[in-house]
Amino acid sequence: MESLEHEDDVVVYTKLPNGFYINTPMGKYNPDWAVAFREGSVKHVYFVAESKGNDLENSQLRGSEESKIECARRHFKAISDNGYIYDVAKDYKTLYDIVAK
Repeated sequence: MESLEHEDDVVVYTKLPNGFYINTPMGKYNPDWAVAFREGSVKHVYFVAESKGNDLENSQLRGSEESKIECARRHFKAISDNGYIYDVAKDYKTLYDIVAK
């Protein structure tokens, strides 16, 4: 995600601390990044989970991690009113494609 540093659409990004978590039935889940994008004059914040490896095939995720990610998706959908988007992205292009749709 170091490429975020050079993207004009990114207002700010940060690695989330361990104290930021979502309670799930499988335990605490910590998304990796918070990213704010500029869209016109409005800033939108998106939480992004970064997975291990270069390919984000679900088979590469440990079972509990995959379940926690699904819980996080449902959590952000329930609280967001479309103000927050949560998903898994392996690089900036994937992230931007998710938030631009």
